Amino acid sequence: MPHSFFNGKTGIVFNVNRNALGVEMTKIVGNRQLKKRIHVRAEHCKKSRCNEAFLQRVKVNDQKKRDAKMLGKSLKLKREPEGPKDRMKIVKAKPEDVVVLAPVPFVENYF
Repeated sequence: MPHSFFNGKTGIVFNVNRNALGVEMTKIVGNRQLKKRIHVRAEHCKKSRCNEAFLQRVKVNDQKKRDAKMLGKSLKLKREPEGPKDRMKIVKAKPEDVVVLAPVPFVENYF
C-alpha cells in the first residue's frame, strides 16, 4: 500500500506488471514539485473522470454545429454564467449621496 499522501491523487501510468501498475505522480516538497514513481496494486487505481464533462460538451456542440450548418443558421456555443440576467442591475446614485470612507488620521499620544 503506498503512503497515504498519494491517496486520491491523479497520476500517469508508466508501467504495467502482473500484480501492479507503475504510476508517476507529483509530490510537493517545500517549494518544488518532485516526480515520484510508485507501484500500486490495480485494485487501488481507477480511471480519472475529470475530462468527461468536457468531452460530452464537445460531442453536443459538434452535433449542434452540424444541425445549424444544414439549416444555414449561425449559433453561439460559448458557455454563459448560470443565473437569471433579469436580476442584474446598475445602481445609480447622486454625487452628494455618496459617502467615501477613509482611515482616521494617526494621532500621536505621547505623555
